[in-house]
Amino acid sequence: MVTLDVRPQLLDALSALRDRVAAARFPLPLAGAPRARANRDELLAQLDDYLVPRLKDPEAPLLAVVGGSTGAGKSTLVNSLVGRRVSEAGVLRPTTRTPVLVCHPEDHHWFSGMRVLPDLTRVWVPQREQGDELLLPGEDPTRVLRIETADTMPPGLALLDAPDVDSLVADNRVLASELICAADIWVMVTTAARYADAVPWHLLRTAKEYNATLVTVLDRVPHQVVSEVSRQYGALLTKAGLGDVPRFTVPELPESAWGGGLLPATAVAPLRTWLVHQAQDQAARQHTLARTAHGVLDSLRSRMPELASAAAAQYSAALRLTAAVDHAYDSEHARVRSRLQAGAVLAGDALKRWRAFPLDCTAQELLDALVESLGALVLCAVTAADERVDEIWRREPAAAAPELTGRESSPESAEHRIGLAVRRWRRELEEYAEEEVRALDRNVAPAPEAVAALVATALLGGRRARSAGEGLAERIGAHGALRLRDRGGRLLTEHLDRIVHTERERRLAPLDALEVHPEPQAELIAALSVLQKER
Repeated sequence: MVTLDVRPQLLDALSALRDRVAAARFPLPLAGAPRARANRDELLAQLDDYLVPRLKDPEAPLLAVVGGSTGAGKSTLVNSLVGRRVSEAGVLRPTTRTPVLVCHPEDHHWFSGMRVLPDLTRVWVPQREQGDELLLPGEDPTRVLRIETADTMPPGLALLDAPDVDSLVADNRVLASELICAADIWVMVTTAARYADAVPWHLLRTAKEYNATLVTVLDRVPHQVVSEVSRQYGALLTKAGLGDVPRFTVPELPESAWGGGLLPATAVAPLRTWLVHQAQDQAARQHTLARTAHGVLDSLRSRMPELASAAAAQYSAALRLTAAVDHAYDSEHARVRSRLQAGAVLAGDALKRWRAFPLDCTAQELLDALVESLGALVLCAVTAADERVDEIWRREPAAAAPELTGRESSPESAEHRIGLAVRRWRRELEEYAEEEVRALDRNVAPAPEAVAALVATALLGGRRARSAGEGLAERIGAHGALRLRDRGGRLLTEHLDRIVHTERERRLAPLDALEVHPEPQAELIAALSVLQKER
């Protein structure tokens, strides 16, 4: 007989794997990202709500989760199995708002804490009268688990009435899937009118994929067609590879017409007997636990590589987006350096001011014009780089992430940043000029502003500014002029590199904030490998 492996080493490996799964993120809108996120969430739910707590406490009661479609009669079935009304049932849909777990009073402590379903708040409601409110005031029904106890429940077995898996309320659907993942036994309920619907069959196929302990209930079957419907449903199960799944039929009775009453004990006796046997027969209990637990563990062999592959796809897409930014900014950076060497800054108003200097143009006016022209040149390069990035990213599905599509609200933002940077370069250049002037051993020293204007013109004007270098040498000497041009040139390069780097990082910041890294792929596979060795 297969037994549960509860060695500490296995639990440690499983906990490490759980942490790796929780850390995996799929923020970029690639084709497989929604499936990867759903698989990660489902796997986390199975690990947190079922597998880890089950392996830690194999003696805990069996948890049978009753799930199914809207109007399948789940709550009425649970109430009838218990023998009294513990779960709200009725004609209004969706009826089951708050999941209800019912167990024997001796088993209450297993579920009152956070051993299973730790994300749900526990509430306990005293015995109610018909029609009383089932929730404590102020509780969010979508994240609450109501605990009921009943002496009629057999020790070692708990029933959980889950919301509809096809509920119109999205939170109910998510919670229903989460609850099913916590089950030792999946009790899937459908009706004679809806047994061929897609949603129940998706759950049945999922249970088969995980090799979970599964039982199906064909509910509300008119007695005139019970044989025919049961035969057709059985044929569908066999075709789906589920022919060996225990199957129970509950007839349509007056008590189930409006969902308000309890079915006769005889109507649910076969199902109750089967559930009690699973809980109280040691061999059956061990088989049930081992089958569901090993089913989840075995499923990791395919689910973990799938997550790892999705993580790798995310990182590859992030690399492509990053490369597009790097290439665009590198190209524009090189173009700016080339244009600076060609003297492109000394054009337009700056050239006009230079030709009028010093007779009809002051040093401050010339510096103002040069700084404005330099800022325009750099801003043009940054804008061109961003446009090139936009063009490439439009062809990348990953770039459609909302975090990446929100650009700056106004183009003045980049203009403002670049303007500050070039003015800072001017101030530092003026400080260099003042240092050179102070070091001169002359009775009459040149004005620092004029020296700064000449060195700026020489650095930014190319061949057209050859006379600026000659004028600079006349004022502060050849050695001083050479030294000042070298220092000013290095300063210009540093500021230009810093501007381009800042703008590049600004463009990459939303992508970096998504934290798409290469590690998750290897970490997921490594965690699976360690777990497989421990098994």
